[in-house]
Order: sequence, then structure tokens, then C-alpha cells
Amino acid sequence: MIVLQLTCRGLMNSQLHGHLKIPRAMQNMARPSSDLAAFRKTFSKAKNIAILTGAGVSAESGVPTFRGAGGYWRKWEAQQLATPEAFSRNPSRVWEFYHYRREVMLTKDPNPAHLAIAECEERLIKQGRNVTVITQNIDELHRRAGSKNILELHGSLFKTRCMSCGHEAANYHSPICGALKGKGAPDPDTEDAQIPVQQLPRCEQKGCHGLLRPAVVWFGETLDSDILSRAEEVLDSCDLCLVVGTSSVVYPAAMFAPQVAARGVPVAEFNMEDTPATMRFKFHFHGPCGTTLPPALERHETEPK
Repeated sequence: MIVLQLTCRGLMNSQLHGHLKIPRAMQNMARPSSDLAAFRKTFSKAKNIAILTGAGVSAESGVPTFRGAGGYWRKWEAQQLATPEAFSRNPSRVWEFYHYRREVMLTKDPNPAHLAIAECEERLIKQGRNVTVITQNIDELHRRAGSKNILELHGSLFKTRCMSCGHEAANYHSPICGALKGKGAPDPDTEDAQIPVQQLPRCEQKGCHGLLRPAVVWFGETLDSDILSRAEEVLDSCDLCLVVGTSSVVYPAAMFAPQVAARGVPVAEFNMEDTPATMRFKFHFHGPCGTTLPPALERHETEPK
């Protein structure tokens, strides 16, 4: 698998994008099927289902994606803030950005797509079948919806890591520290708070007090090797793969489903638009995931009641 060959998070560069362009031999092929009944038949027989999810799922819960038109926090794109270099230069600004995102997430709820995935997992596990969510999202909406078998490729907004001792912990405090209370407004005219580094979130491990950072994978950083290994195992053994709300332009995740399809496993894409990988898949269902996914994953007539 390509999973362990491309371990750094980043936007799809031109070389990798070329791998996902439609080969000349495929350009005259029919589009992927949108036959729900055909998908449901495939779904009913699958024993190990991998579900890859991206920002499009969260967007339907009203979560800002910081992608495309209007995808700015103040005057910066996410790629300018979600980097080790940005944090080193201005930890106050980066913490304002993530504080804003944490506070926004506390006002959002899982949508029908999250709930359909969680219900499907709960139902199928009783039948001896497996459903694994491999998500690029850091908002924990899958977990809040009830999914249990989740691999968070890019970490979580609600976890922190100490820059000194390396301790990682869940953190749901609102605000995460007193100095950030009322800070993080996204408006372009908002001035940086310029919070002294000593007042930013700090490690609570005994004798440490090191500066905390969000426990997320920033652009240019290496993904967690254990999570990648587990993702590889899931993708190598799945007999059905769903790609839900992902643009297929952030790697290495963008390469996962095409590699699964290359070994002959059915892949179904649920998205608002075509992606660079669409023509490689067996199924494509166009529209909001919260509309298209629930009927695709509901109990099949062949399942025990």
C-alpha cells in the first residue's frame, strides 16, 4: 500500500495529482454508477467496510472548512497557520485560531451522515461485520455521533501535546486558558491578541509547565505511524470502501481509496462534486452526504432484525 510511503500531510502537489488524473484509456469509460440498489447489494455482502471521511461531512454540520472561497480566518488561510513554523513564530495567533475552532465546535452537532455511519457500525458489529471510520477531520463529530472504531489521521481539536515533555491529553476546557477567553474572532479587521507565551495553555504534568500545542497534524508534519499502520491494515483487508465528503486533494489520504480500487475492491464516493479520483471508483453519489448516505447504509432486507 501507498499509505506508509507518503506520511506527511500536505495539499496534493502536481506530481501526485498526476497519479489521480484520468488515464487516456479510461477517458471514454462510463461514469461510476449511481445505482443505489446495486450499491446496496454490494453493501449487504461486505464484511469489512472502510469509511474515509473528510471536511465535507463536517461542513454539513456548519463547521468552517477553511477551504476554497471565503476559507480564511482573519486574513490567513489554514495552511498559513497550521504549520510548526507558524506556531514557532507566533504561538499566540495560532492558539487564537484553534481556540476559535474549538469554541465553534462546541456549538455544532453531528449531522445525519455522522449518525448513519455510527448506527451502521453499531448494527453490523452485532452481525460479526466490521466498520472502521478513517477520518481526516479533527472535530470529533464521529465520536459524538456514537462511532467507536475511529482512526483520526490528523488528530483532534480537543487534545493537546506538551512541547517540553510530549505528554498528550484530552482537553475540553472552554476556554482552554483564561487568556484566550473572548479571543479568536475571525473577522479580518480583528487585531492579534498578542498573548504572552507564559499565559498560553500550559502543561499540567507535575514539574513541567511546558507550552502546549494542539495535538493535530500540521501541514508538513508526519502522520502518527501507529495510526497509519492501523489504517493500512483496514484498507488492505476491506471488501468495501466508502469515500465521504473528501476532496481527494490532501495526501496521503487522497491516495487511500484509489489504491483500494486498484486491487478490485468496490469504492463508493459520496460527495457534492467530482474529485480527481472519481473515475476510478465503482459508485458515485452526488449530493449532500447527510441526504445520500443514510439510505445507502440503512438496514438491508437481508440483514437479521
